[in-house]
Amino acid sequence: MAQGNLNLTPKPGKGRGAITITHPNAAGIDIGSASHFVAVPPDRDDEPVQEFASFTGDLQRLADWLQACGVDTVAMESTGVYWIPLFELLDARGFTVLLVNARHVKNVSGRKSDVLDCQWLQQLMSYGLLRGAFRPDDGVCVLRALTRQRHTLLRTQARSVQHMQKALVQMNIQLANVIADVAGASGQAILRAIVAGERNPYALAALRNARVHASEEDIARSLRGNWRTEHLFALRQALEAFDFCGQQLAQCDTEIDAQLQRLHISDTEPAKGKKRGKARNAPKFDLRTRLFQMCGVDLTRIDGIDVTTALAVLSETGTDMRKFASDKHFASWLGLCPGTKITGGKVMSGKTKRCANRAAQALRLAAAALRSSQSALGAYFRRLCSRMDKPKAVTAAAHKLARLIYAMLTKGEEYTDQGQDYYEERYRQRVLHNLSQRASKLGMKLVAAEPV
Repeated sequence: MAQGNLNLTPKPGKGRGAITITHPNAAGIDIGSASHFVAVPPDRDDEPVQEFASFTGDLQRLADWLQACGVDTVAMESTGVYWIPLFELLDARGFTVLLVNARHVKNVSGRKSDVLDCQWLQQLMSYGLLRGAFRPDDGVCVLRALTRQRHTLLRTQARSVQHMQKALVQMNIQLANVIADVAGASGQAILRAIVAGERNPYALAALRNARVHASEEDIARSLRGNWRTEHLFALRQALEAFDFCGQQLAQCDTEIDAQLQRLHISDTEPAKGKKRGKARNAPKFDLRTRLFQMCGVDLTRIDGIDVTTALAVLSETGTDMRKFASDKHFASWLGLCPGTKITGGKVMSGKTKRCANRAAQALRLAAAALRSSQSALGAYFRRLCSRMDKPKAVTAAAHKLARLIYAMLTKGEEYTDQGQDYYEERYRQRVLHNLSQRASKLGMKLVAAEPV
């Protein structure tokens, strides 16, 4: 085939080095939903390209064939979730498996076909031109799957709340205008009484919690509507779906707790930190202690990061930061570092790349929560907001949080907040130093004015 005769060795010339084969025993796999195309070096088999179905027995035959061909390194594209069973099987069989980004290998010269794709992957891998994507250890992968499932359940439960609100609005029950959250204690008590058959607005309003700011009269006014049967049926089903998601969340939290106990490295407990409110939708067990026993440091000491944010980050990255060469590589993987689109010595764009990274999304939410924090990070974020657009400031603050997490996990040191006043004084000293240097270059001297 035309692609099989591709010569990647450049012509000899001044300052050029030949591209050498670094992985002579590499194979390339084009992943599909029903079958996988596999290419090995041409001298290993009479048919160096073969197709295997995606059934488990065929995947076992695929691994046996690769071993018979002397393959030790396998490159495959990240196609949906179809690559996961084959990746896990080959990894368990002792192969070095690299999951490569499909964007990096999609430009194949010639006609597009599955056979050409797997051959192209095999050739690029043999010359060492592909890099594998980051994948945490197997225990962290289990925690990641459970955490993602929990996030999915929370979104499903949120949709059930929206369905409740829709049914109430259709009955002209304006409860959402007087109670901040219909999923809270007061809202749930009232909704369950409605589903049970209570229609007296004053009896329903009496179920409100003492912390609700709205008066009992205002709540009773909002609970006068048209109790149509079809809307009450929709409200009942939405409430049942909400309860069912709550039961599944409790089961998911139990599994997460058990997995965190399997990953723990010590039995010590974290020291007491700042007193903070309980994170919304946080698991019922002591998640802060479990995370501390897993990584040896308390990430929640960083302002803006609560237990759910720490869980989201650690479940995606794990605790072994040696897989990232530096904090800059870690921030780049998260998609939080500035872009480097430079041509002719001119910076064309510094925009961060688009990246659907769950850990980065959690850090962005944590950064946005710093707007009212009376800490050094809060002062840093507010100063960024005064200089640039808020989305850019959120990304920059999330980048700083990522570097702090990397430092804590690599050095094993606790984070200590110096306070807002300390940051402001440091910033003032930097400004004065820069002004003094500029004045010195102009032949002037900066003199402090006497207080009035």
